[in-house]
Amino acid sequence: MGEKVVADGFGLSDRQRYRRKLQQCLAGLARLLAEKRFDRPQNLMGLEIELNLAGSDGMPRMVNAAVLDRIASTDFQTELGMFNLEVNIAPHRIGGRVFDRLAEELRIGLGYADRKAREVDAGVVMIGILPTLAQSDLVFENLSDVDRYTLLNDQIVAARGEDFALDIQGVERLTCTSTSIVPEAACTSVQLHLQVTPGRFASVWNAAQAVTAVQTAVGANSPFLFGRELWRESRPPLFQQSTDTRPPELQAQGVRPRTWFGERWVDSAYDLFEENLRYFPPLLPILDDEDPLRVLDEGGVPRLQELVLHNGTVYRWNRPVYGWVDGVPHLRVENRVLPAGPTVTDVVANAAFYYGLVRSLAEETRPVWKRLPFEDAAANFDAACRYGIEAELRWPRPGRSGGVASVPAVRLVLDELLPLAAAGLDAWHIEPADRDFYLGVIEERCRRRVNGASWQADTFHKALESGLDRDAALAATTRRYAELMHEGEPVHTWPVGID
Repeated sequence: MGEKVVADGFGLSDRQRYRRKLQQCLAGLARLLAEKRFDRPQNLMGLEIELNLAGSDGMPRMVNAAVLDRIASTDFQTELGMFNLEVNIAPHRIGGRVFDRLAEELRIGLGYADRKAREVDAGVVMIGILPTLAQSDLVFENLSDVDRYTLLNDQIVAARGEDFALDIQGVERLTCTSTSIVPEAACTSVQLHLQVTPGRFASVWNAAQAVTAVQTAVGANSPFLFGRELWRESRPPLFQQSTDTRPPELQAQGVRPRTWFGERWVDSAYDLFEENLRYFPPLLPILDDEDPLRVLDEGGVPRLQELVLHNGTVYRWNRPVYGWVDGVPHLRVENRVLPAGPTVTDVVANAAFYYGLVRSLAEETRPVWKRLPFEDAAANFDAACRYGIEAELRWPRPGRSGGVASVPAVRLVLDELLPLAAAGLDAWHIEPADRDFYLGVIEERCRRRVNGASWQADTFHKALESGLDRDAALAATTRRYAELMHEGEPVHTWPVGID
C-alpha cells in the first residue's frame, strides 16, 4: 500500500481529510472489538530500553549512527538524539525462569553494544537522564538524522508557534527555552508491553495507572538536568514541557498536553483511542491508501496505520497499542513510566514487580480503581516524581469502608504491594527462584530507601564536599555510575561516593 506525505505540512483541507481517515480507523477499531476479531494472548510481554552514549569522561557522545553501523543488528535502533540508542527485546512468554532469561539476553546485548561503542570513544550508559548533558547538547543539530524525527519536530514546533519553555522547580530550579523538541531526547526510558484481550484491557490499563506512582517511587533514576538537581524523576515534567504543542494561552484554557497521565479510569481500549482523536490534533501528515471499513467488509483485517501513527504522538504513561501480526490484530498495554537503569538486574526487577502487581490488581474482586479516586492516582504520580522513594502516596485502606489514606511509598510496597506482586507472579507460573530474587531487589530498595536517584544525588553531594566544582562532580558521578552499572550489582548495594 502506498503512503502520501503532505510535504509542506498540514493545510486546512489536509487536516480535514486526515481527520476523516482517523474517524474511519476508529470505526474500524470499534467493529473489530464488536466482532471479537482479536488474537488470543499467549501471555506475551515485550521490553524496550532507551540508552545513552557517553565517553570515558562521562560526557555525551553524538555518535549513534557510527555505533549502530558497528552493532549491525535490527535489535538496536536510533532514538531522537544522536547520543541515544534503543534496544528492542523479542517478546517473551511470561512464565518459568523468563526473568533470568531476559536478564541474560540484556547483559549479552548491552555488553556487545558497549564494546562496539568503545570503538568510537563512547560507551552505553543506562540511566534516566545523563547528568552531564548541557543545554548546548540538546539542539536541533544533534537530532538523529532520520526523516520522521525531523518531520515530528517541525510539526510540533509549528503547532506551538513559539519557543518551548522549560521551568522545573525541584531541589533547585531550572528555567530555559528551546527552539526544538530535542530536550525530549534527554529522557531515556524502559517500556514494558503486555498483550491482553479486549475484555481484559480496561482492568489491566486501570491497574497500570494505579501503580504508576509506585513504579516511579521505587524506580526513580533521573534527578539531574542541565547541571541542576530537580525532581527525583525529572523525565515526566521535562517530557511534557519539551513536547508541549500548547502556547500559554491554550494551557490557561485547560487544553490537555500531549504528554498526559489521563483524567479518568476507562471501560475499554476504545475509550483511549477515541480520547486521542477528540483531544489531540494530528501531527504527522502521512496517509495510507487503505480503506479500513472496506477491508473489514471483505473479511480482512485493517492495519489502521493513521490511528497507530496518531496514537504514537500522544505520550500517555500507559498507552494503548493496536498491533497487527500475520493478519491477526491484537491489543497491548504499553507501560512507559520507568527510567532506564541503573543495572540489568534493576530493570528486570522493575519488570517483575510491574507484571506481578498488575496481574493481581487486575483480577481483584474489589479493584483498586473502584476505591481510589483518579485524582489521587494523578497526584500520587506527581508526588512520586518529585520525591522518589521518600514519597507519600494516597491508597485505599484495607476493608470495605476503609477510605483512602496517605502512606509512605516504601511502607505501601513492603506491607501490601510486594505480597500482591508475588501472588501475581505465581499466577503467571513464574519459578519461585525468579520471583523471590527479583522482588527481593525491590524489597531491599525499600528497606534501605535507596534507588538510582537517591544514589546519584548522594554521590553528587559527596563529590561536592570533596572539593569538586559542580560540573566536575556531575562528571565524576556519571563515571562512577557507569562503572557500577557495568559491574551489574543492583543499585541498593552500591557504595555512595566517587571512589
